[in-house]
Amino acid sequence: MVGTRRVRGRRFATAAAATVMAGAAVGALAVSASGASRPAVADRHARPTIVLEHGAFADGSSWNGVIERLHADGYPVVAAANPLRGLYSDAAALRSVLDHVKGPKILVGHSYGGSVISQAAADDPQVKALVSVAAFLPAPGETALGLTNKYPGSTLPDALDPVPCTDADGSTGTDLYIRQDKFRHQFAADVPADEAALMAATQRPIAQAALEEKATAAAWKNKPTWDIVTTQDLNIPAAVQRFMARRAHAHTIEVAASHSVAVSHPRLVADVIEKAARAAR
Repeated sequence: MVGTRRVRGRRFATAAAATVMAGAAVGALAVSASGASRPAVADRHARPTIVLEHGAFADGSSWNGVIERLHADGYPVVAAANPLRGLYSDAAALRSVLDHVKGPKILVGHSYGGSVISQAAADDPQVKALVSVAAFLPAPGETALGLTNKYPGSTLPDALDPVPCTDADGSTGTDLYIRQDKFRHQFAADVPADEAALMAATQRPIAQAALEEKATAAAWKNKPTWDIVTTQDLNIPAAVQRFMARRAHAHTIEVAASHSVAVSHPRLVADVIEKAARAAR
């Protein structure tokens, strides 16, 4: 070692020099480490924020597996709370989230959440891409209910549990749940039974009126779109999903999965989101 040179007259000078050199080496290592980490930090900060919008019969926790993987890959994520009251009011609620999140964003919608992201992001230049996850992509004038029935295959009507409700303003309507004894088969057939039971118990109802509100905007017409089509879906038939994906000229992947693909295949969903994010940078 430099500090152990056996030259008696220069021993202390050598030791001092070694100390300086060691300090310089440490400093160099620190710079090197800092230099290596800074691009990662800068890269992470440059990445768009992923904004996730859940759909009916679910809540933000349905994205948990996807969020874990996006976080591990360095993406900032916001899982918005969807009120599920009406397309226009739900889109307004999402708009408030989008306005708060600064910088570029990738907007991801599941199920009815696809209608909401398409409505909310049409005039937002900071939304760089859409990702539709077993979701609706309505054109102006279309409804989620109308699209569901465009092709045969949905067994949702027979699984629903309608509940009369009264809103804060005194108006009345109907909330739609999926019957808990039918939830797994209808909504999450490829999710473990115990997890599906928790999802059934914590499901958020959607106002029937929300499924009947006509879209007035379609962000997919002017934004790059990715689409995950679920071929074993009993809520939105695969034929309907394919129709919407083709119309949107979406980058499409098909997977043999239930409607709850974000729960059963979180890595796949995260991968598609990251592809959209990379392409938008």
